[in-house]
Amino acid sequence: MTLRDIKRLSKEIILKANECNIVISTAESCTGGLIGSALTSISGSSAVYDRGYITYSNESKSDLLNIDIKLIEKYGAVSKEIAILMAEGALKLSKASLTVSVTGVAGPGGGTKINPVGRVYIGIAKENTPLEKKKINLIKKIFEKISSIYYKELLWVTCII
Repeated sequence: MTLRDIKRLSKEIILKANECNIVISTAESCTGGLIGSALTSISGSSAVYDRGYITYSNESKSDLLNIDIKLIEKYGAVSKEIAILMAEGALKLSKASLTVSVTGVAGPGGGTKINPVGRVYIGIAKENTPLEKKKINLIKKIFEKISSIYYKELLWVTCII
């Protein structure tokens, strides 16, 4: 995937979010803000992108997204449970109607048998209002494509508040 592909996918997300009247926020760990950066590089993104949380450390996940540090210690920063809590935290703390979270093992080191290098969990949360499932799935697929640039194994965790 090239920079041109990232730009194209980011534009697609911004256009679809605008079309669907969705406001997006991101909570990124292993991507360090790359997804938010890609989205905000698109003209018109300010109408549909509220904010991004870069929560690389466990402490930042706790401080910025109100995730109990004991839960991070229990499940590990790279887990479906933390991906859900990151997405939920971003939703509660932002003006977004849809949030996407990313947590994973970027590498080149740091991988384990449970979480090898390249594993990433992507969470999604939405406000409790009717958003058509097909619209959410489309946006989810686009985020998946962008994330696949960096990671080998994508594991989606969907939560609806």
